[in-house]
Amino acid sequence: MFPTTIAGSLPKPSWLAEPNRLWAPWRLDGDELAAAKRDATLLALKLQEDAGIDIVSDGEQSRQHFVHGFLEYVDGIDFGHKVEMGIRADRYKAMVPQVTGPLRLKGRVHAGEARLARAHTTRMLKITLPGPMTIVDTVADAHYGDRARMAFAFADLLNQEARALAADGVDVIQFDEPAFNVYMEAVVDWGIEALHRAIEGLACTTAVHICYGYGIQANIDWKATLGSEWRQYEAVFPALAKSRIGQVSIECRNARVPMSLLRLLDGKDVLVGAIDVASDAVETPEEVAAVIAEATRYVAPEKIVAGTNCGMAPMRREIAEAKLEALARGAALARKRCG
Repeated sequence: MFPTTIAGSLPKPSWLAEPNRLWAPWRLDGDELAAAKRDATLLALKLQEDAGIDIVSDGEQSRQHFVHGFLEYVDGIDFGHKVEMGIRADRYKAMVPQVTGPLRLKGRVHAGEARLARAHTTRMLKITLPGPMTIVDTVADAHYGDRARMAFAFADLLNQEARALAADGVDVIQFDEPAFNVYMEAVVDWGIEALHRAIEGLACTTAVHICYGYGIQANIDWKATLGSEWRQYEAVFPALAKSRIGQVSIECRNARVPMSLLRLLDGKDVLVGAIDVASDAVETPEEVAAVIAEATRYVAPEKIVAGTNCGMAPMRREIAEAKLEALARGAALARKRCG
């Protein structure tokens, strides 16, 4: 019961990129950068294993950003003429590349880190990809003229990479869709179908990660406007329960999400976020176990995976490492109490 995993990203070492910052520029280039990314990936694996994490990831060490790390390998995208755009319904602004033509993969995207990780761990391996809806919310469209049409074009590319990752020996492929908490009607209208296109033909475990965002100030400010109960999940969980996605990863620790909403995910494995990535306070094992215990009131224990609320890329590295240890120890305590 209660295997542990992370949402995806871990802080990058200071010799690879500027710490405590999203979209941090690389500190090396060329062959030195490629070698540093490999070293950082191995370090991320070791940190997770030492902490006791069961389903490990590459920590997204080879990506500057969880969306742009994929887009860099796509033809039809112009990074040379970025524009400022509001994303997540104008929650914050970012400089984003433009889609200027038909989308095609230039080649493999995450083969290097996936194969490296697979060769150096015997544990279950998860690799994350950005979801189609979140991608279209993070680029400027100067070609397709329709968000759904562009999302399905990206979904085809994601499926190509996902199938290759499965062939590389990846056990879990997770699609990150924070946009599912923003555009709820579109999720039901076309967002889940775009995910279905992305997972077509996959025999490995598939997951979708839906959260309230990284622990950055723009997201913290947005959460403060959501009132005493965060019910965004209520609008999309029933549709996800009927979907072909195997697992749903959500935010629970220090969230105002009514845990009873988990009932709406009947039949799915639920990745319960038991680690708050918006706070430097390190959870105790007891606090982690308490989140898991509350989740068991609404989800069968054998369907629960203990995880983090979101990626940990912007966090201080020593805090992230301590939180990993707390997650593993808390899950062990929950197992003992659950019997």
